[in-house]
Formats: sequence, structure tokens, C-alpha cells
Amino acid sequence: MNAIPDPIPAAPGPPPPTAFGAGPPDSFATRAPFRRKLRILGWVLAGMLALFMILVAWLAITAPLSRSLQPIAPPSVTLMSADGVVIARRGAIIDQPVTVAQLPAHVPQAFMAIEDRRFYSHWGIDPKGIARAFWHNIWSDGASQGGSTITQQLAKGVFLNSDRTASRKLREALIAFWLEAWLTKDQILERYLSNVYFGDNVYGLRAAAHHYFNRRPDRLTVAQAAMLAGLLKAPSRLAPTTNLSGARARAELVEQAMVEAGYLTQAEKDALRPARLDVQNAPESVSGTYFADWVLPEARDRAGAVYGAQEIVTTLDSRLQKQAEGAVRRAPLGKAQIAIVAMQPDGTVVAMVGGKDYKASSFNRAAQAKRQPGSTFKLFVYLAAFRAGMTPEDMIDDTPITEGDYRPANHDRRYRGRISLRQAFAVSSNVAAVRLAQQVGIRNVIKVARDLGITSPIAENLSTALGTSEVNLVELTQAYAAIAAGAYPVEAHGLPPEERSWVAAIIDRQKSFRSSELEMIRDLLSSAANRGTGSAAALRTSTFGKTGTTQDNRDAIFVGYAGGLVTAVWVGNDDNSPLPGFAGGGVPARVWRDFMARAIDEPDAVVEEADNAADIVNAIANISVATDIGNVSIGIGPDGVNLGLDGDGTGDADAPPLPAPGPTPGPGPGPRVVPTQPVPPENRPPPQ
Repeated sequence: MNAIPDPIPAAPGPPPPTAFGAGPPDSFATRAPFRRKLRILGWVLAGMLALFMILVAWLAITAPLSRSLQPIAPPSVTLMSADGVVIARRGAIIDQPVTVAQLPAHVPQAFMAIEDRRFYSHWGIDPKGIARAFWHNIWSDGASQGGSTITQQLAKGVFLNSDRTASRKLREALIAFWLEAWLTKDQILERYLSNVYFGDNVYGLRAAAHHYFNRRPDRLTVAQAAMLAGLLKAPSRLAPTTNLSGARARAELVEQAMVEAGYLTQAEKDALRPARLDVQNAPESVSGTYFADWVLPEARDRAGAVYGAQEIVTTLDSRLQKQAEGAVRRAPLGKAQIAIVAMQPDGTVVAMVGGKDYKASSFNRAAQAKRQPGSTFKLFVYLAAFRAGMTPEDMIDDTPITEGDYRPANHDRRYRGRISLRQAFAVSSNVAAVRLAQQVGIRNVIKVARDLGITSPIAENLSTALGTSEVNLVELTQAYAAIAAGAYPVEAHGLPPEERSWVAAIIDRQKSFRSSELEMIRDLLSSAANRGTGSAAALRTSTFGKTGTTQDNRDAIFVGYAGGLVTAVWVGNDDNSPLPGFAGGGVPARVWRDFMARAIDEPDAVVEEADNAADIVNAIANISVATDIGNVSIGIGPDGVNLGLDGDGTGDADAPPLPAPGPTPGPGPGPRVVPTQPVPPENRPPPQ
């Protein structure tokens, strides 16, 4: 039997139908790329959001909205004296911001017609305007147009500088979008009109309307609004006060633009008459003063970035200022310069003169110049000695220093042997001051100077005891004011002090001198001012002070106080050249007395203003004549001829004979006049 072969297997057919979802695991594999796309899109959106947040933060820091409310030029500041007299005016003319809702329609329309016709329809950038300006600039005969919107101009004027780089334009566009997002159109327009420059140092529509037409902005006519809008193209060149024809021609272009924008009909435009000016000039700026220049930076800080003129009351006393200026005019200065600072013991500056003539030179020699204080610095040496336990009766050698590398000498090379500290201070002995600084330590001397308000660099060497480190006159005066006040430090100020919190008052409170130290240093200052080198300054009232004369008579200074007023007088040349015949006890002391006698209302010998050439006085110098009866000192000056026996110079070049031991009485010997009758020896003035 033949075997039956196996049947041939049939070709595989399609699988039997299955229920939905029972297919192979890879039946939905095609959805994976879509998920990846979603994830990528999410990352892109997150990155864009992060970038947006960074941009928002950057704009919030670099372009806060509050800045668009601030004037783009410093407001006008008027400085007033304490008694209500105008000292000086500084700054641009700025008035209060305008409100669009309070303006007649034709006022903002004039600006939009010439600057940004699509202002209310764009988002800060106007592509059509840019394209139109580009096309015009290609085919024009030289007259160019700009494509910046009002929003962009506000962004540039308030937040950016005027460079023309691509990065600046990009930032301008970003800030424009930022402003559009956070402000309404009216708010943007108000900020723009309130900040823009109209020429003649005038900023803002309200100030411009008053300046050019003596009108409020809500009373401007169409012609006046058109003229103001036309100024924005070139405010300095088109200012109608200097270029009326140019301003009117530009105003006519604005009026025609208003017609093209649909704000006016041609008939209305043709009926307009050119605007007529009614210029209201700002009050004339008072002649600048040294004090005004000194106090202005702080006054601006107090005024803040606000609209409108600000009146700042200062501490200046106009009566005392005039008296200080009068004392300068009466001084026999020749070609030399002079500076005066007068303050109350608490540092309130009431008068300041920084030179002979502000118009000739505005450089303030009272606050800006640093010169050697000479022997006025010895105040700190002797106060350091008193802190160390010494007294005015303690003795010190007024003899040549022969040891060490530094060997100072007294001015006239004369020495007095063993003398008291009171005598050494009164005659301003150089060698005694250096020996004293050696004993107490130069660092302790510097510490006293710092405590009393000297902030200038001070060299740590023995020559510092003689005032070789430069300071300015204001800080030197405030150091002496601390002695008058009995507390330190005293800070010179030209504006009334602002209220401080109780915490600040505790932290920054003054320190008091020990009563014994204060009594002793005042004793020395009285001795120097009444019977020592500064006797030419002595008043009838208690007078305290110290002279200073630097090497080769380059600087001559007197600093002192009386009657509740602390005053310093400096005389010197700007080029630091010598002044033969000048010393701290000479011209500065006499100028000090001339001013102070009037300032504190003390009757004194009146010094009339010199009517002869002041250069002649520069030749007046101390004359020492050797005679058979000893050294006779003859002082020649505007007060007459003073004759003294055993006259003696010091580092101040004007030391008198040694004062008698013991405390010096407070009141000085009174005015110096040429005697017409015999004068008792004890009342005779010492040689100058």
C-alpha cells in the first residue's frame, strides 16, 4: 500500500480579528515623537518665559517707571540767607507736570502731528513711520525725517544717553514696549510733554508756555501750541527769543502737518496768525558767591529730583557776609589773595569769602585750597600735652635742637631758654613745639587733630607740629570752633541740620573736653591773642586765637573766636610764592579784628577803605634796628608806628616780648591807634 504523503501547509493568512486594544505592544509606537515635540516646546516656552522675566527685572532696575516722572534736568534752586536774602539761583527752569485731560485738544495734536501721528495706534514702535522716514530720507534733498515715536523719545530722553549705537536703539525699543505695557497713552504723552526741552534752559510744556507766552498750558492757542511743538526739532537753534523767524517758519510746518493729520482744516490753518511772544524771563541769577558754590551740592540733594523751583534756606547771615566782604576790601592785600570763614561754635557757617573777587576767580580758597596752617596747628600739640597731664605752668626748653635729623629753628634764630608752656605758645616757639611733640608722641598730636575735625592727610613726622601738613581753612576753623563750643567734633555746615533719629543722635554725639583741658587750652589761646603774636587781633571783649605763618611767609593765618563767633583769615598767593612782610599777626590779625569788631557790634577804631594803591602796602614789613641800647623793633602798618624793646620774631615772624607768667586776662588791650599822649607801659601794644 502506498503511503499517503503529508499535506502541503497552506500559506499563512491574515491573523484573526481581535478585540480593540489586544494587539501587539508596539501598535502605538508612532506617538513617541509627538511627546518629544511637546517636551521641546515646553522647554522653549520655559526659556522664553525666563528670558522675559530677566528682561522685566532688568527694565525694572535700569528703567523704573518712576524715572519717567522725574525732570531730565536739575530743577531751579534758589539759595536764601538765614535772614531771607537771595544768595544765588542755579538750575534749569522747570514747572509742574501737565495733564492731557486738562489741555485743549489742539495742544497735544500739534505735537502728535509733527512728531508721531500714529501715537494712539502703535505699540511704541511705528513700522509705517520708520518706512515713511526711510523713503523720505532716500528721495529728499537733504531734509531728513526721524522715525522715532513719542514713546521712544521719552525712553531715550529719560532712560538713555544720546549715542547712536545699535545697542542703544535696541534698548530704546525694549523700553518703549515696557512703557506701553505699563502706562496708558495719555500717561506717556503727559510724561513726554512734561520733560521735553524747549530751549532757553526751559524744560516741560508748563514752564515753556509761561516763559514764551506768559500763559498756562490750558490757555495756549493753536499758533502758540504749533510754535512750541516746532521747537522740539532744534530747541537751541529755534528758540524764538533768539530766532523768531525760524521759530515761526517751523510753526507753519507744524500747522500744515495738523491739516494733513486731520486736526485742522485748510481754512482754519490759513486763518491763523503767527504767535506773538510775551517772554517772562526767570529772575536774574544773583551774582555767584563762594558760599553758594560750597553749599549748592548739598542743597541740590535736599531739593531732590522734583519739578519746579525750590527755595533752600541756608545758614548765611547777609549782614555778616557784607561785613566780611567789606573787611576784604579794606585789607592792604596788594596782589595777594584772601579767604575768610566765620561760623558759630556749633559749626553753623554765617559768612565765607573765598577770594578778593568772585568774578575774577571763582576758586574758593576757603573750602577748596589746601595750604599749610603753620603755627595754628600748635593748638593740637599743646592740647595733646594737656591730655598727657601737663599744665601751662610746666617748663620746656626754648633752645636750639642739636640732636636728631630734624633740627627746626625759631624764625629769628633767637631763643629764650627755659620757659613755661604758656609763654612758649604765646610767642609761638618752634623748638618748644617740636620738643613737646617729641614728649607726647606725634601720633597723639595727630589723634587730637582728628578728634577736632581735621580730615586732610597728616604726615607722621615732627615737622607736623609746625603745621607742614596741608589743610583747608574750613576744617581748621571747625577745629577751633570745638574749643569755643567745649565739645568735639564740630562739623561746618551751610544748611540747617536735618532732624536725626534718636539712634543717630546717640551714635554721632559729640564728646566733651575735660574741664581742666579746656580751661588750659583757652588760657593759652587768650595769652596768644591778647599778649602774644596775635595781639593785633585783640578786642575789648575776651579774645582767643592763634597766628600762623609758614616758611618764607607763603601763608599768613589768624584763627580765633570772640563774642560767640569763630573766624579764620588766610592771606597768601595762589602760586604759593612768598609774601615779604606778611605774617599771621599782621594783615590777617588786623582783618580779623576789623571784621569781628563789626560782627559782634563792638565799638572799635574804624578802618576806612583804602583809596591808595594796595601794592604799596606789600612793601611794609617789620623792621629791626640794632642800636647801642639793644634790639629795637619798629612795626610799620596802617595803624601807625609801634615801638618795642627786645622785640622778637618766631615761627610766625611776629612774636612779641614774653608775656608775664600766670593766666592772661580775657579782654584784650582794645583797638590799636597811634598814641597822642603818653601811654602806660602795660597798655602799649607789642611790636608787630
